[in-house]
Amino acid sequence: MVKFFSSLNNTLYAGLGVLLALIILSGLITGHWIGISAMPWWTFLMRVLHIMSGVMWIGILWYFNFVQTPTMPTIQPVEARVAITGFILPNALWWFRYGALSTVVTGLLLAWMNGYIWNALLLKTGFHGIGIGMWLALIMAFNVWFIIWPNQKKVIGVTPANADEKAAAGRVAGMTSRINTMLSIPMLYCMASQSFGGF
Repeated sequence: MVKFFSSLNNTLYAGLGVLLALIILSGLITGHWIGISAMPWWTFLMRVLHIMSGVMWIGILWYFNFVQTPTMPTIQPVEARVAITGFILPNALWWFRYGALSTVVTGLLLAWMNGYIWNALLLKTGFHGIGIGMWLALIMAFNVWFIIWPNQKKVIGVTPANADEKAAAGRVAGMTSRINTMLSIPMLYCMASQSFGGF
């Protein structure tokens, strides 16, 4: 059991297996089966993918801001910090970037599938909550790809930089990450408000 769950791929496949088993069990118990040929199911699936992508993106954003950044100065000896910047950070930044991209793509597809993409982006009446949430998410994704990532590439050594340039890049990336953390609060509120009357 321990060996099986030591593999991330096995864990993910098991999660999909449990989901499939629950869907089949539910169908057997209720007699109601999923109609995968119907558009509502595909829209629902896109919503699930959007939520999973968002959990990946915002989860890592909050990990950086709630865990890694405050903890880094306390790691002793200082030389041990290289384990974070040299091994954990590059991997986390990959999932962070592509979590952001996947969240935006699935969110725009979901809005299109539901028929409100232009009403939301243009902040039309009745779509203010989701529209504001979408714009905040787009700003945050821009920050990830065009401010945080280029600066973090200097910090982790992908882009050549001297010590002063690395320090300056770290400050810019860190401040932008804090701005995204700030924006994530109203963004999540606005996303939920569309369905649950938050505005």
